[in-house]
Amino acid sequence: MDAGDAMERGDSAPLLLPESHGPKILDDGLQVPLLKDKKRTGSKAPAVILGFECLESTAFNGISTNLVVYLETVLHGGNLASASNVTTWYGTSYLTPIFGAVIADTFWGNYNTILISLAVYLLGMMLVTFSAFLPTAAVLGGTSVLGAQTIAFLGLYLVAVGSGGIRSSLLPFGAEQFDDDNAADREGKASFFSWFYLCVSFGPIVSGIFIVWIQDNVSWGLGFGIATACIALAFGAFMLATPMYKRRMPTGTPLKRLCQVVVAACRKIGHKLPADAGMFYEVSDKVDSQPKIAHTSEFAFLDKAAIISESDLKEVMEEVGSSWKLCTVTQVEELKILLRLLPIWATSIIVSAAYSQMNTTFIQQGSAMDMTILSVPVPAASMGSFEVTCVMIWVMIYNKVIVPALRVRGFSTGGDGEPSQLQRMGAGRLLMAMAMAVAALAEMKRLDSAARGEVISIAWQLPQYFVLGGAEVFCYIAQLEFFFDEAPDTMKSTCTSLALLTIALGSYMSSLIYTVVAAFTATADSPGWISDDLNQGHLDYFFWMMAAMCTLNFVVYSAFAKNYKLKTVLS
Repeated sequence: MDAGDAMERGDSAPLLLPESHGPKILDDGLQVPLLKDKKRTGSKAPAVILGFECLESTAFNGISTNLVVYLETVLHGGNLASASNVTTWYGTSYLTPIFGAVIADTFWGNYNTILISLAVYLLGMMLVTFSAFLPTAAVLGGTSVLGAQTIAFLGLYLVAVGSGGIRSSLLPFGAEQFDDDNAADREGKASFFSWFYLCVSFGPIVSGIFIVWIQDNVSWGLGFGIATACIALAFGAFMLATPMYKRRMPTGTPLKRLCQVVVAACRKIGHKLPADAGMFYEVSDKVDSQPKIAHTSEFAFLDKAAIISESDLKEVMEEVGSSWKLCTVTQVEELKILLRLLPIWATSIIVSAAYSQMNTTFIQQGSAMDMTILSVPVPAASMGSFEVTCVMIWVMIYNKVIVPALRVRGFSTGGDGEPSQLQRMGAGRLLMAMAMAVAALAEMKRLDSAARGEVISIAWQLPQYFVLGGAEVFCYIAQLEFFFDEAPDTMKSTCTSLALLTIALGSYMSSLIYTVVAAFTATADSPGWISDDLNQGHLDYFFWMMAAMCTLNFVVYSAFAKNYKLKTVLS
């Protein structure tokens, strides 16, 4: 590209400097996975934050892991309604981080966002715990406004709001505790991210093995109470450690830069694009040290935002230029990158809809089986802990078996000899289709046994959880890496939020699928595919339908991935 010549044009535009540097300050605190060097300083703040995440993950999963069973057995909800309620709530909890990020970046800062979110989170946890001790509306004749159902759902959605604020702010807040200019801190920051993700996995294991057993065998109130105690302990520890924290003031949102490109392009809708890409506006490294992105020919209309008109030259010379009238090539390319990511991002929604079955239909399927493996009681919700273990196994298989085998055969196309991120995401989408197919086969076996009056062991679910773990490793981890690498420096946090948004939209889509399935399969003579009594339904048909959707999704993704143009950064 000819952007090198254009980079020499911006020396006389000092008023663009604050616009280009403002967002960069924010994202420097979020780009920590790219940083590395020596050992971190003696601050204990990162350790407190890691402990906080262990407690928060345990608290959230202490509610979510077994929630569908609680709604069915304690609150007397039907299978379909309970599954739909869980996926809607779960999706909301991954939608709220988008709003939490905007609030933290624009108004409150990370520390205040975490503190306020914790208060909301704790109140919600207390209400959910309290609901376990209240009589249900069915017991009260359906007339109680303050029955268990009302209190439980109020608490659940307060938890969704509180957890969203924490998800959006805790990780960047932990990164703020390190000094980017200190070589000893940079390696500590990279290590912090590795430990943070390990702490995220701590909650599903503890809740799946310990808290779920208490909920099923001792008391729902005690199980929820332990989860509530975890968030209360995290709240107290976080506040006590306040004096040791480093804090940054909010620096604004990168969404403004995107809006500026659209407005500037619309203002110049009548201008003709120059034949030479070097004629577009770009500032030099002396004015803005931010990495420059090479010009691309896609979405050519947006290039009009970088056309230098006579009025722009006059304003630049007088140092009163406005980026709402004139944008740099890099700024235009930032918006183009998001547009190119959109189809890849959209295919992730189908994947998340299928993945959410682990918290709903997989548990309902397991509850209709003999919940023992080798004479050891295994609650259906505890199978999620096995999936977490499978994720770790798949990581080892990938590193020790798959990558070396591909390198020997010369199939790797990634820069480091591994499969590219796009290839790994494609493999994850294919594995997700396979996981749904394996679940369908297990359900066919269960229905066949039930027709003979037999009950098969929940061990028949192990293969579908194993394949699901592989799909998570290849799809979600590669997706985070891909979105982070492709995102411009000014929009790392925005793209990370978009990755979380696919989980939310996938859960909402799952709820929609349940509704559509019920509308088309339930009749006066038939309870439909997802019946309250699974022996009377056809959950296997549902899983086959999900497998078909995931396969089609893989085909669509492959078409977009094949033509995707990776970002080119100019030195």
